[in-house]
Amino acid sequence: MAAIISVQNLSKSYASGTVALTDVALDIEAGEILALLGPNGAGKTTLISIICGLVTATSGRVTVGGHDIVRDYRAARAMIGLVPQEIALETFETVINTVRFTRGLYGRGRDDAYLERLLRSLTLWDKRDAKLIELSGGMKRRVMIAKALSHQPAILFLDEPTAGVDVNLRREMWQVVRDLRASGVTIILTTHYIAEAEEMADRIGVVNKGRLLLVRDKTELMHEFGRKRLCVELAEPLAALPAEVAAEMAGRGLSLSPDGQHVLYEYDTRADRSGIARLLAGFAAAGLAVRDLSTEETSLEDVFLRLVEETP
Repeated sequence: MAAIISVQNLSKSYASGTVALTDVALDIEAGEILALLGPNGAGKTTLISIICGLVTATSGRVTVGGHDIVRDYRAARAMIGLVPQEIALETFETVINTVRFTRGLYGRGRDDAYLERLLRSLTLWDKRDAKLIELSGGMKRRVMIAKALSHQPAILFLDEPTAGVDVNLRREMWQVVRDLRASGVTIILTTHYIAEAEEMADRIGVVNKGRLLLVRDKTELMHEFGRKRLCVELAEPLAALPAEVAAEMAGRGLSLSPDGQHVLYEYDTRADRSGIARLLAGFAAAGLAVRDLSTEETSLEDVFLRLVEETP
């Protein structure tokens, strides 16, 4: 797929000396869902604010649909819808008037049929004449999405779209995002919920200390950085691992649980040989009886934490 957004060597420094972004390069493909993960202050919001034309970069270049965001900002901005973290709505206005007004700000003519389809897709049509003050927090977030989509943009940025909403509503919002992608909208979201990225994204980008550490296909990322852990439950607890087993598996992530009942072994999923057969053979040679075996895979959260912790 062709890149609909191209970010080249983007940096942002403030007069205070704070460096928010350093030499970020990123291509975002048309029709994908890209999740940007990173701790608070990592630079995620600064990055999307620059792309959306809300913050000026110190250096670098961004194009949206081939339009330079500085030289041809009107055309670039017209392709983008943004849902910010904070809910900012006119409290005593109605849903339908709010969405119509936002569409008009982009110079788009009135299109009641489109706005009806949009509000129905977000389960807002029955609330179209309700004042915003009457809506729940979750409904207000849906209105924010409707505003961002009112001018029919090709790209939607969601900055922490489910912050502060309950689990059920979060899953409903995930479905809204999937439906938007199915309609052809390119979606970039920032999130603190690792499960959100794991559930929805096609690709994952990890940002920390102003640097884009990597961007990978979600499946490839898990394969590249993923590990598995084997848990061996022993028939009898041990005070320590047998010396011959410890020596044979030295440096291979072998440990004994505090209660001495379980031996834990981490292994690389990409390795030609996992070492499990050698470990079990060592147990047999040492006369250890095994009661049960179980495995668990590294989660995206584990991968994310590892990458962030390793950032210099």
